[in-house]
Amino acid sequence: MSVFGVTIETFLSRHPLGYGPFRRASKGIRTAILATLLSAAPLAAAPAELVALGDSLTQGYGLMPEDGLVPQLQAWLSAQGAEVSVINAGVSGDTTAGGRARLDWSLDDKTTAVMIELGGNDILRGLPPEIARENLDAMLAEVTGRGLPVLLIGVKAPGNYGPEYQAKFDAIWPELAAKYHALLLPNLLAPIAAVTPEERAARGLMQADGLHPAPAGVKLVVAALGPKVLELLGQARR
Repeated sequence: MSVFGVTIETFLSRHPLGYGPFRRASKGIRTAILATLLSAAPLAAAPAELVALGDSLTQGYGLMPEDGLVPQLQAWLSAQGAEVSVINAGVSGDTTAGGRARLDWSLDDKTTAVMIELGGNDILRGLPPEIARENLDAMLAEVTGRGLPVLLIGVKAPGNYGPEYQAKFDAIWPELAAKYHALLLPNLLAPIAAVTPEERAARGLMQADGLHPAPAGVKLVVAALGPKVLELLGQARR
């Protein structure tokens, strides 16, 4: 007979309790004692599971698999000693509506934290800010309703749709983060935007489309994103 994969005979041969009264006890009593001892042993904690829900910026559009946001973030976190598995739930071209539609099946009972990076495609398509806000609001309600900590990641709206449109979009992320007590990274691409166009070109930070980071640009983004994710994981352990 064995308990948790350890036979009574093996236990008796290796443990001091294998001598004296314990050995003379009936096998039923010894099994019960052994089960109690083994069940009290500390179990190794499972690594955290971070679901990265997003669009092409999360998915890694135009990049080799190892160069995308999620693999580079995973490597950065591992270098910091974080025991976490980052799940790539990015879909190129996805809007906030698409993210909202697939949120439920993107999460499971292993999920311990969530980061949401959506809205850029709503802007590119000129969709109403009110719709993006409604979708992101619903996603945050769902995630926080499950008791999961969340990092909300924004993007900067360009001014070509007019200042009112830009202001309405830019307000979505900080206002919703405050409403749901979520962590906030206001603009994922801020580290690249802070570099002059000439330096961006010289350092090869962007892909030819001017919309998606190249591997060097992703590295710059991850350096700013990583500390926020560590803070998020800290909330998940509380």
